[in-house]
Amino acid sequence: MTPLHDTALRGFASDNYSGIHPEVLAAIAAANDGHQIAYGEDVYTVRLQEVFRAHLGDGVEAFPVFNGTGANVVGLQSMLPRWGAVIAASTAHINVDEGGAPERVGGIKILTVPTDDGKLTPELVDREAWGWGDEHRAQPLVVSITQSTELGTLYSVEEIRALADHAHERGMRLHLDGARAANAAAALDLPLRAFTRDAGVDVMSFGGTKNGAMLGEAVVVLDPEAAPGLLYGRKLNMQLASKMRFVSAQLVALLEGDLWLRNARHANAMAQRLRAAVEAGIADGSVRGVAFTQPTQSNGVFATLPAGIADRLRETFRFYDWDEAAREVRWMCSFDTTEDDVDAFVAALARLTSE
Repeated sequence: MTPLHDTALRGFASDNYSGIHPEVLAAIAAANDGHQIAYGEDVYTVRLQEVFRAHLGDGVEAFPVFNGTGANVVGLQSMLPRWGAVIAASTAHINVDEGGAPERVGGIKILTVPTDDGKLTPELVDREAWGWGDEHRAQPLVVSITQSTELGTLYSVEEIRALADHAHERGMRLHLDGARAANAAAALDLPLRAFTRDAGVDVMSFGGTKNGAMLGEAVVVLDPEAAPGLLYGRKLNMQLASKMRFVSAQLVALLEGDLWLRNARHANAMAQRLRAAVEAGIADGSVRGVAFTQPTQSNGVFATLPAGIADRLRETFRFYDWDEAAREVRWMCSFDTTEDDVDAFVAALARLTSE
């Protein structure tokens, strides 16, 4: 068919705006011929288990799902009894960007803690880690962190290990929302296992959509005792794909080699280029009234803009407000963001803020 959109249109709104990486698209096509058993008994889903075990070690099991919200709902629900609650940062995706799905679909109480950088600490966890045995309080049984966070920041291995130890000592489990786990691995220059299984994470999601896939994430169970009902919860929550081979084939294409890291490294590098260019503009006076609100550690840049600039800039480049009252915006880079995209964006920013 003829494209219905302007294929030259570029933006910095979300890494979900990008298309499918050609190697992933080729993997979907390669998986398309002939018949394969439905609901995950296909050879691509079997191969996906082998690929995840190569990254994370023996005994892990991956459950492909359609999307990140589904991965979080299925993963967390499988870790909790009906009376369980999850401690998370107030900025966590499960709290602010999933339309209430964890609560309304998963039946999960979220106990939120405000943070300046999107990261939890053992001390912050303890603000809500109390009340065990109190029948009037939802029981805090899981701590959920995001890597990289919704504010583009990163946990170190030591920080995750401290949280895991703290949670486990109190009878809680640690869940990791890894929608951008690839960006974290690239930025930290560490194997996926280093900041997940080896750091004490019990269950994680691994994101494909933001990393060049058409759709698809995986809930990865690192400790089988942490999520006993996940096999049934995936179907119950409408996340069991009948033609699962097409979800699994994408994740295999990303993870079997280094495509997942190549894509993430490029997205991170473009965010660093964007920040460096704006910083240079601030220094030489060509960019005025712009300030950064978070360190740029992965593929997101957070900044405040002068009044009226965001809407004018969005006439050419799409991006989102993060805190409209503070005039804070978020600029996201993707696997297909180019240097020309970044340079054109910064040039437009400089022109508008100098007028």
